[in-house]
Amino acid sequence: MKGSYKTIYLPLTQPLRIIKKMSEKNFPEVIKEIHNKDDRFGKGAYYFIREALDHTLKNLEKEDRKNKGHVSGIELLNGIRDYALDRFGPMTMTLMEHWNISKCRDFGDIVFNLVDHGILGRTENDSLEDFEGGYNFKEAFEYPFHPKDQSNSELN
Repeated sequence: MKGSYKTIYLPLTQPLRIIKKMSEKNFPEVIKEIHNKDDRFGKGAYYFIREALDHTLKNLEKEDRKNKGHVSGIELLNGIRDYALDRFGPMTMTLMEHWNISKCRDFGDIVFNLVDHGILGRTENDSLEDFEGGYNFKEAFEYPFHPKDQSNSELN
């Protein structure tokens, strides 16, 4: 995906302004660069976060909202979760483990690595702490695929 991207605003706990500005940067090369300096997360995780961000914005654009392009922390984390479940289904948790992602803060670390390398922009109010908390990964990525309780439907 080459070309310029529109500005994306992601206010989380405090306003967070993320600007997709891949005008002259080669995303795969930047990911290699990031991974050479910080290999905590698999390279695929960076592509996933970029896709999940696009997915979240696209879904929010469908809603009649005053702050178009603005995404709260909960909206972003929910968008990441929904996109992962939709795309990877019951393999989501396995893939997160493969990428070494175990908590919402890891998503923030990936976002800020992209910020530090000029893929995304930020304001002075942005913080990794905006990604603290969130949801429990086991509940978010495994429970949706557990069998429903069958005790009420058993024949007596």
